[in-house]
Amino acid sequence: MWALTLARFIAPEYRPHIWVKVLPALENVLYGANLSNILSAHTHPVLDILAWIPYGIGHFALPAVCSAVLFLFAAPGTTPVFARAFGYMCMLGVTIQLIFPCTPPWYEKAHGLEPAHYGMEGSPAGLARVDELLGVDMYTTSFTTAPVPFGAFPSLHAGNAVIEALFMQYCFPRFRTFFFVYVVWIWWATMYLNHHYAVDLVGGALISTMAYYIARTKWLPRPQVDKTTRWEYEYVEYGDRPRSVDEEYGYAYGLSLLERRGVAGDSDEWTLGSSSSFESLSRGDTLSGSASSTPGILSPTTPTDEFRHMVVGLTPQGEVWNGERIGLESELSEVVVVR
Repeated sequence: MWALTLARFIAPEYRPHIWVKVLPALENVLYGANLSNILSAHTHPVLDILAWIPYGIGHFALPAVCSAVLFLFAAPGTTPVFARAFGYMCMLGVTIQLIFPCTPPWYEKAHGLEPAHYGMEGSPAGLARVDELLGVDMYTTSFTTAPVPFGAFPSLHAGNAVIEALFMQYCFPRFRTFFFVYVVWIWWATMYLNHHYAVDLVGGALISTMAYYIARTKWLPRPQVDKTTRWEYEYVEYGDRPRSVDEEYGYAYGLSLLERRGVAGDSDEWTLGSSSSFESLSRGDTLSGSASSTPGILSPTTPTDEFRHMVVGLTPQGEVWNGERIGLESELSEVVVVR
């Protein structure tokens, strides 16, 4: 917010050119029509309220709601990662808006494609109808006096909704459909209220998706399907990587073979034949006979004694891992088995 506030005090000659024709041209090239103008052509009080709920309320309330839900029901450490990804995404979006200012659809309706200049008033666009319906001034004054009225691209309304949906569906995949229905809802609302072109929404979605996948790859705690609240977690794994079949069944570091017990007909253990057996081979006997004719000669067998072992993780520095947090299990250089 401080960047938006300070921007108005920069002299116009030092500020970037305001682009009026770029977004309408991209809209027509990519989609063959101006989707925002089409969706906002026919209005109704019911549609105004339906658009206001996600655009005017959900956009401002959901970051706090998502943070609280992630803190209570996701893996410990999820909320700080979400907050950082959300913040960096917003910073990048505002930076683009300041460097590449573009006029929104309401400007095209009010002024056509005439050049814009700094100092022009903003507009609440479709939100003015909401103020009239509710008999209050929630948006008219604030949007009219906005410090950066030409920050159409990228849409942070779209970016916020997408990054919230991505984090929530990762932690609560059962509700994935609900989260993305909300994204579609707010995307429609932004165009219906004449605040953004469709290309603005795509831009916001791209930077939020980038922020999410960077966070997920290295820092985002992995959810455990059998845990309901943060207090049920006994350990936390960080980052994202392909999981082996062994790990899917709960074996750490892919060492499930060490836990297997011998099963008849399926053993990789071999016993060594006696000296008399080798003497019989030297007389011309072969291994092609039955098991009874060549007993004990390199025959597969299952050990009957318990396999006693201990798994020790070593850090890349060669020290014994003490259980402290690591980014990925693959950072453990090797595993030592002591019998």
